[in-house]
Amino acid sequence: MRALLSIDYTNDFVATDGNLTTGKAGQAIEEALVAVTKEYFQQGDLVVFAIDGHDPSDHYHPENNLFPAHNVIGTSGRNLYGSLADFYQEHQKKDNVLWIDKRHYSAFSGTDLDIRLRERGITELCLTGVCTDICVLHTAVDAYNLGYQLIIPEKAVASFDAIGHTWALNHFENTLGAKIS
Repeated sequence: MRALLSIDYTNDFVATDGNLTTGKAGQAIEEALVAVTKEYFQQGDLVVFAIDGHDPSDHYHPENNLFPAHNVIGTSGRNLYGSLADFYQEHQKKDNVLWIDKRHYSAFSGTDLDIRLRERGITELCLTGVCTDICVLHTAVDAYNLGYQLIIPEKAVASFDAIGHTWALNHFENTLGAKIS
């Protein structure tokens, strides 16, 4: 069984005026990201939206000191970007669509994602979204350590750091054994 994890493809990370935007790099993957999301959904696979949710008044959260306020709970910056938002609006109540709020880079850190995947017998994860070398990377490392097989569609991940993006793709393939498609 397999699932797709759509990681942080939100206005703050992708829109031109987003608070921590990947800009054109993130916008360029929209078509491929939505296509692979629709493919998994139509085949009945689980589609998980793993989305950062922050409170800028939480002075103990390390990201609040590293980055500008982003994906703040209750703001439009946390909404899904572009046509992915349309997909979610249309399908959010389906049994194979799930939203997970996350506080850390990894979609597994502090969430019940692993339990939800194991309940469904999922062994293979396809990771899409942003940022390749931050949240996608940390999610991939945790997934690998939990024993999941990984697929990373190269045209459905992006970063604001081109060098970090390339490094992460190499790391996924050569260190985590991921299939880069």
